[in-house]
Amino acid sequence: MTLFKTLVFAVIIGSSFVTYSQEAEVSQEKQIDKTSYYQKRALEDAKYEQQFTAETKADDETFWEDQKTYEKNLKKNDKKAYRAYMKGKKDAYANHYEHCDNHCHHSDYYYHHASFYYYGYSNNYYNNRYNNRSTVNTRVRVSTLSVRAGLGLF
Repeated sequence: MTLFKTLVFAVIIGSSFVTYSQEAEVSQEKQIDKTSYYQKRALEDAKYEQQFTAETKADDETFWEDQKTYEKNLKKNDKKAYRAYMKGKKDAYANHYEHCDNHCHHSDYYYHHASFYYYGYSNNYYNNRYNNRSTVNTRVRVSTLSVRAGLGLF
């Protein structure tokens, strides 16, 4: 009887391990699917953003605020999906940066957000567009003569 109980207990424990390992495999597959989904979604969003032209400045601002809100909510709700999404965005913006020159006409909002996704935009665009002024940094140091007097007692 004890042997029977032990055998039943071992079968139950063994089957729970098998079930747990199968659930873990399914969970990993879902995670991979979710990661690839958000990377593909990021590529599609980036392509749309790169082709987007707003009719008014207010429309442009609204569009980019909505995009920022989407990313903020994604980060709050699912950090792994957010990381996959941002990696996809970074890759898409880096790819676009390679061939984006004078023929690309993007708004200021685009370049502001693009610099968040890919640092190449901030170095190229903002340095050429907003930092046209010349600044000279000079440092002047004025020293005064110091006189010290001391009394020596023997």
